[in-house]
Amino acid sequence: MNEGHKVLVVEDDGELRELVELYLRSHGYRTASAENGRRALELLCREQPDLLILDVLLPDMNGVELCRRIRRSSDVPVLFLSWKGTPGDIVAALEEGGDDYLTKPFDPMVLLARVKARLRRPGSGFHDGAGMESVRFGHVEVNFRSLEVRVAGKRVDLFTKERQLLFFLLQHPDQVFSATQLHEQVWGWDASSDERTVMVHISNLRKKIEPDPMRPRYIQTVRGFGYKFSGEGEHG
Repeated sequence: MNEGHKVLVVEDDGELRELVELYLRSHGYRTASAENGRRALELLCREQPDLLILDVLLPDMNGVELCRRIRRSSDVPVLFLSWKGTPGDIVAALEEGGDDYLTKPFDPMVLLARVKARLRRPGSGFHDGAGMESVRFGHVEVNFRSLEVRVAGKRVDLFTKERQLLFFLLQHPDQVFSATQLHEQVWGWDASSDERTVMVHISNLRKKIEPDPMRPRYIQTVRGFGYKFSGEGEHG
């Protein structure tokens, strides 16, 4: 069930934009569309969409730059679409707050699955801390109620997926998860091709909370298996 969610499709290719809208509407979603970044910003404020499908190459601005501007005021999930699928392109998009990345050409059923997965994982997900209110480990303090993360007493701004990933790992201390398992649990889509998405978010998270991101203490790599959270925390 999509519960009438609204999706804003930002794509300068008119034919592709119409096809994506038609496919989403045929599965019960409401849609709005924009052909450029300026129009997208206008509709984002007016339509209040539940999810944004965003082309990387727009006629008036780069989609990654648009995502950066959106993240200043909104946590709306952003699914990038692009012909550019190199690791560098994907990393750049995810580092600016993108939640997922799909390369063109794509199977409409895969797009639909990604949309469903994003909307099953709202921005407030994974914040109950499995009954915990707060946890401290090293110089990091996490409040599950306010969703705040502080490092050495200073608030650190995390993107939605970074926060969800951290909270999920905190709820399963010393348990090892593969990148695919983390993607399935946090993003809601099980596909080995999306391991890069998890790796980028792990890297970004380490840069924000680890004393030395190159030698992580908390979010550790278990070679050949995946990742785990390791840290003796004080729970509240």
